[in-house]
Amino acid sequence: MARVSTTPRRGGIAFAALTALLVSGCADTADRARPTPAPTGSSAAPSASVSAGDPASRAAALAGTLADEDLVGQVLMPYAYGDAATRVSPGSAAGNRALAGVDTPAAMIAKYHLGGLILVGFSADDPTSGNQETTNVDNPKQVRQLTTGLREAAGRLPAGAAPFLIGTDQEFGVVTRITDGVTLLPSALAAGAAGRPELTEAAWRAAGTELAAMGINVDFAPVADVLATPSTVIGSRSYGADPQVAATQVGGAVQGLQAAGVAATLKHFPGHGHSAIDSHTDLPVLEQPRTVLEAGAWVPFRAGVDAGALAVMSGHLDVRSVDPGTPATFSHKLLTGVLRGQLGFRGVVITDGMNMAPAKRWPPGEAAVRALNAGNDLILMPPHVGQAYDGLLAALRDGSLPRARLVEAVTRVLTMKVTLADRATPDLSVLAAPAHRDAAGQLAAAAVTVLRGRCGAPVRGPVTVTASAGRDHTRTVLAEALTAAGVRVVAGGGTVVHLVGYGDDADDLRADAAVTVATDTPYVLAKAVSPTLLATYSSSGASMTALARVLAGKAPPAGRSPVPVPGLPATTCDS
Repeated sequence: MARVSTTPRRGGIAFAALTALLVSGCADTADRARPTPAPTGSSAAPSASVSAGDPASRAAALAGTLADEDLVGQVLMPYAYGDAATRVSPGSAAGNRALAGVDTPAAMIAKYHLGGLILVGFSADDPTSGNQETTNVDNPKQVRQLTTGLREAAGRLPAGAAPFLIGTDQEFGVVTRITDGVTLLPSALAAGAAGRPELTEAAWRAAGTELAAMGINVDFAPVADVLATPSTVIGSRSYGADPQVAATQVGGAVQGLQAAGVAATLKHFPGHGHSAIDSHTDLPVLEQPRTVLEAGAWVPFRAGVDAGALAVMSGHLDVRSVDPGTPATFSHKLLTGVLRGQLGFRGVVITDGMNMAPAKRWPPGEAAVRALNAGNDLILMPPHVGQAYDGLLAALRDGSLPRARLVEAVTRVLTMKVTLADRATPDLSVLAAPAHRDAAGQLAAAAVTVLRGRCGAPVRGPVTVTASAGRDHTRTVLAEALTAAGVRVVAGGGTVVHLVGYGDDADDLRADAAVTVATDTPYVLAKAVSPTLLATYSSSGASMTALARVLAGKAPPAGRSPVPVPGLPATTCDS
């Protein structure tokens, strides 16, 4: 069983071989014959050609056998409607027909020779909900059955010898696609507060193992954005405001995920944390000088590259100091010049969702061509699959998409696939395993921070737990955790512990709270009057258990705020 490489310089050697092999692949003509389709239920004919050699050589060999239609399909990674590969509800079938002219996800894979598919869904307080048109996820067993069906469909394609890519946004915290029956890690900001990358690596190894058990081999995480500007679009998805702290955490997350056989994706290059504007609806503008970006925004991306990240997601961001007016997703200067040239990235560049507003200024086909020519290798979530596919195919044949660029992109995609191929799929029994829950718990415990009040002082009981609107579940979880920690909890009249979370402001605070706790970014604590202020940065069960132990005086609050909060120290435990 091959280990997924986490050393980029080894990857650089592989991609050097890839480049050499591209020369022969680019000699194919636009009107070559289509390969004969493989019989239903079997691998495609090229399987023998990828059975030996390093991943880049195997990928280049396979790419050289593919017809134009297959090359184009390999750079597309759309979403689909439905919770199964071949049987969907009438509503899901209608959604797929509008998106791609087919009824089912399996039919979409077959018609467009797809290289991958993203599983989408919704979660509470999700800042990415604007481009989540549907949901594919319900529970781990259903997800495993879905991914198995998708791979069966993809295995019949000429590129089927390389495993189908199935990705999702499992960042944890406010962006978590699969929540039931899995180990839920605390948010990235909580990990930044803990400041212990070895705990981050262990937690993400557990998370990666569980993703692999469900058949997911690409995670669109970790977020490598430095939180230079308070925002709700990035917020607790980031590891913090300090580029070096974020860098060590990003490296740990990458190593943990990829040790479990799941590709890590650094996002959103060149740094969404330097703007508070939401790129789902508008084009954020980064006004910072290039030197500021180099010393800040790009540091965690470089660390992720050095840790061996297999993928980077390009962001819909206008970087005025590098390529003014052009979203980074479509900027050759940023993707090819900076990301590949300056940072040395050799893996797969994936667009952010092409169904987001900045990418929809062009029709789907033109946008896909522009993105590929800029240096992206995978087109994520095109708003219309057929138009993106047809646009790429037409551009390939008229020369506006150079064949060398497409073959290069496909070979990178196939290299990642082959790199991930030799991993056994874990059994679903690994989900929420005690060791995994322990890894999440240790990370959450190390994050709890006291920003006002005596370090480690237990709360005086009995306790009444309150929360801002919409946080009843978190309130209940904390109340149960306090009871388990030996603290008496009463419905009213006790010492008030008040929880605030994502998007809350001064109106959500309570003046009578003895303790106020931020379960997302801690900025709102600057306006709180409570004598004791704490932050968990996350509302996960592990974070509430850790908070309860601190409030009960059974564990020390070891965290430091990874972002500056006006008027408050990073922790009172230094004094």
